[in-house]
Parts: sequence; C-alpha cells; structure tokens
Amino acid sequence: MKKITVLSGGMGGARFLQGLLHGIANGTVPGLDADAHVTVIANTADDIWVHGMKVCPDLDTVMYTLGDGIDTDRGWGRRAETWHVKEELAAYGVEPTWFGLGDRDIATHLVRTQMLDAGYPLSQVTAALCDRWNPGVTLLPMTDDRVETHVAIADEESPSGRRVVHFQEYWVRLRAAVPAEMVVVVGLDESSPGPGVIDAITDADLVVLPPSNPVVSVGTILGVPRVREALQSTPAPVVGLSPIVGGTHVRGMAEQMLTSIGVEVSAAGVARHYGSRTAGGVLDGWLIDSRDHDAVEEIRAAGIACDAVPLMMTDHDATAAMAAAAVALARNAR
Repeated sequence: MKKITVLSGGMGGARFLQGLLHGIANGTVPGLDADAHVTVIANTADDIWVHGMKVCPDLDTVMYTLGDGIDTDRGWGRRAETWHVKEELAAYGVEPTWFGLGDRDIATHLVRTQMLDAGYPLSQVTAALCDRWNPGVTLLPMTDDRVETHVAIADEESPSGRRVVHFQEYWVRLRAAVPAEMVVVVGLDESSPGPGVIDAITDADLVVLPPSNPVVSVGTILGVPRVREALQSTPAPVVGLSPIVGGTHVRGMAEQMLTSIGVEVSAAGVARHYGSRTAGGVLDGWLIDSRDHDAVEEIRAAGIACDAVPLMMTDHDATAAMAAAAVALARNAR
C-alpha cells in the first residue's frame, strides 16, 4: 500500500499519525511500502475567530505535532510558549479571556489571517504554513468554506431553556462539564470538499478513521457533501479505530457528544454509528481495545470486520502497532 488517507481531528488523530509515520519509517507496519505517502483530511469545524484572527485548532495540532513543535504536556499549542499577549489583553479587559493564545501560536494565526484577507483559500494557506513545519504528510482542510460547530446547553435564564455556545466555549471554558443537548454544525450542508479531498479518498490504497471524536471531528468531515459518498465508493478498504475504550473516551469529550446524538457510548455503539459499507455506512473494518473483546462478534454481525487489540497510544511503538493492526484488518476486510 502506497497511499494512505486519514480523516483526523486534533490530539487523537495527531498522535495516531505520529505512530503511523514512525511505523512506516521503521518498517514496523507490514503491508505499507517504505515510501508510502500519507494524506490527512483534517476537521475544520472547530475553527474559531479570536481577536480578529482565524484559529484552526485541529489543523494546527496536526501540523505542530508532526512538525515537532507541539507542547506534548498540553497536547495542543506550541512548545516553550509564553503568554504575554494573552496577559495584556486580559489586563485591558478584552474578551474572550478564556481562550488562551500563546505568543508563538499567535504568529501562525496572524499569517493565516493575513493570507485569508489577501484572498488565498484555507487550503493554500495551510500548504504555505506546512512549508515551514514539514509535517511529512499532505495536510488538507476538509473544506475551504467557513463551518463552525456549536453546542446547545441548558440555560434556565433563557426563554427557550437552552442557549447555544461555540464548540470551543463548550470545550475550553465550560470544560464539557455540562450536558450537551444538541450539536449544530453551521454551514456544513452548504460547504464543498476542499481541493484534493475527494481524490485523496477515492485514489487511496487505505482509508483510516483514527481514534478521533466520531461526532465533532470525524463526524463533521463525513458531513461535508460528497465525502461520505466518496468513502462508500472508494475501492480502498476503510478501517477505523475505536475512540471508546472500556465504555468511555480516553481523552476529550466523545462521551458527551455521542450522548447528545443518542449513540451508545461503547466501541460497538460507535461502530454501528459509522455503519458497514455493505449497508450504506462507511466501515469495512473496526479495531476495538482488548478490554472490549466481548463486542467483537456483535460488530462482526453488523457486517464490519473486527479485531480486538491494545489501543492505548502510550508511545510511538505502541501506536505503530495499532497502525499495523489496522493495515492487517484492512487486508482481510475486503
């Protein structure tokens, strides 16, 4: 297999990609050529405008992680960051104070915003930013159009009993600590796939859905018109890795998001949510964690090839082993 396409969110997808590239470089992912090329279709529905700057959290997390600039302790933002601009803005009382941008990180957002203002589409801006970071993959925004995820939460003071906040406010300010009643992705239905997105799926030898959030990361990519259809028609096997381990997410807020759309929070529940390609879904194969082994037969009965393997991304070697298991499952699934 020479061409691998990965549909990625932020931290989970970026860490999986690190392990995948590590495995390719070291020859520990049997079935992938030594010169295999990885294309990443990244979620952009988490994007937000802050202080007049366009911030693309998932694109930047993938770019910084693979370009060796990420703060590994936080899992987002730049390493060796300082926060002088954030502190000065707070001293002026400029909102939002809950969304912190580091000084190094701000440089990326300024360059992006200036290029967008000059008329360049997000895909070209992303390619230009990657010229500096050399992430070792082709990084594609899912769309050049403006798409933003919002979350409805309960609010007793509102006449409707609820209010809608931007996804970043739900995640960063509220820390996903209140129930999500509904997810609303503004602009998704009217968006178009970014340049190269459909070809990356239909021309691939393997498509992977990493352990990213199935609702607000992979789910929004699947919601871009024509993307789901491309996954259903591609000759490549499509294999996913469960973000749910032992009945809950490892990190993030997949549990809250799945609950908001009525999907069972389990490895099998997410597999059924994506669905088998033989029944109009998007999966040929689904990897679940060893501790969820009892769900293997249930998932196979739904028309999806399934194996149970360790899915904790404790280091690059462990993650490369996950990638190897995904390739092995893909070769058997079709």
